Amino acid sequence: MAIWIRFRTDTNGPALRSSQSAKGDVRLKVLKDKLNDLPPVDLADILEELDHDQRLAAFHQLDTEQASDALEEINPNVQRALISSLKREKVAELIDLMTPGQAADVLAVLPSMDARGIIELIKEDNAAKIRSILEKHDENILNFTSLNFLAISPNETAEQARNEYQTIAKSKDVVMYLYVVDENDKLLGVLDIKELLRADDGALIKDVMIKSLISLGLDSTLRDASTIFARYDFRAIPVTDDDGRIVGVVPYRDVMKLTHHFVE
Repeated sequence: MAIWIRFRTDTNGPALRSSQSAKGDVRLKVLKDKLNDLPPVDLADILEELDHDQRLAAFHQLDTEQASDALEEINPNVQRALISSLKREKVAELIDLMTPGQAADVLAVLPSMDARGIIELIKEDNAAKIRSILEKHDENILNFTSLNFLAISPNETAEQARNEYQTIAKSKDVVMYLYVVDENDKLLGVLDIKELLRADDGALIKDVMIKSLISLGLDSTLRDASTIFARYDFRAIPVTDDDGRIVGVVPYRDVMKLTHHFVE
């Protein structure tokens, strides 16, 4: 995948006399569709190497979801500088696409007054969780759960699930596992996407799923999740209520990979 970025800051010559900026105008030449194809961590590396004006110009070319993902990966100093150059409404839009843990991690780099102003513009259900994480008033795992996970019927075939995957996985926070639930959302099992790809076309999900489940409860804490992640090689943990119904999923990165760790 060829990607090239060229910046011109030279103020000499007629080509730049029509520049929109008196400072010489940072001219960004990017294959936008290719830029949006980059994994967020690689995009973050590129953005960190640019100077501020170049970074801002590149960032504005990203679609909203890619910009949100990249913002999560950028180092805190660059995050702070980048956010300070964006409209507060735009930052709120990007933050609203993140899980509560990632959102709190990004907002933790900002002065408290700025963070509060952004949180006021976020959807209230997300805002309440983010406030709780930032203020450390509550370590309950529900503040870190995401509702954007993949749920599937036990009676589907592997072929049906594979055909549906690309569509249902869009905009999900957790895509490496499919959570198998009944009509009442009771968690019956879990299926790793790798196992789904290996399964025979006609195999029923209930016959290939993992039935021995490890999950968190409604009263579980962030520390409980950290302990399970440290013990097992999970990339996400489901959270279930007293009746075994799945109420959310906690991604590994939201507990173990945050820049500002909330587990002491």
